[in-house]
Amino acid sequence: MNTKSPAGLTDRVVVVTGAGTGIGRATARAFAEAGARVLGVGRRVDALEETAAGHPGIAVHSADLSAPGAPEKAVTAAVDRWGQLDALVNNAGLFRMMPLADTDAAVIAALFDLHVTAPTLLAQAALPHLRRSRGTIVNVSSTYGHKPAPGAAHYGASKAAVEHLTRSWAVELAPDGIRVNAVGPGPTESEALAAAGLPDTAIEQAKKAEAARIPLGRRGEPEEIAGWIVHLADPANTWLTGQVLTVDGGLELV
Repeated sequence: MNTKSPAGLTDRVVVVTGAGTGIGRATARAFAEAGARVLGVGRRVDALEETAAGHPGIAVHSADLSAPGAPEKAVTAAVDRWGQLDALVNNAGLFRMMPLADTDAAVIAALFDLHVTAPTLLAQAALPHLRRSRGTIVNVSSTYGHKPAPGAAHYGASKAAVEHLTRSWAVELAPDGIRVNAVGPGPTESEALAAAGLPDTAIEQAKKAEAARIPLGRRGEPEEIAGWIVHLADPANTWLTGQVLTVDGGLELV
């Protein structure tokens, strides 16, 4: 493992989706602190502007990545601004609990639109630029992309698809010198549970229950995930591709 600071990221251009909160915000800031030029993409302009505050290397682009043409516009915004694209971080996500008995086709479609279709179209739009830069893609999966999640099977299935895309693209794009890896975070402090519509009391109960199941005894912090995303994108890691790195305090082991 290369333990040097990511000096190779200086002046690299990175698109980070879901940059308004949580892991995406921490990732955008971590890339900027490493010297990269970052386009933070998300739905909420106010949240994106908070991410960029105090970080001149971060520009923002508001978009619903499920909308037609939105992935292409996000890539174009980065290339028009800086003339290149070196890394794509597919982090935008949606968490929904949905037991089989309560299956809703619209929720299934929303999960796969955001976790599978949008990253695919972003990668497609980015591909000509990544070929020129011999760049990299980092996808954000979840522990539950490879660990059963009763009551959240479709969320897990959409993340399992992310992991399969990662491995397949790694082989497909290797001749172009493009590396593709993924990070699979465990339960991490963010707005995901609130965004899923859970009331405050249920959120606190869920957090305590998750922490109790994690061998290291706590939920993760966004910065702990962001550091690995940046590391995977570092051009110094020239021979690492097709890997899914689980960062979850040991949750996948139990």
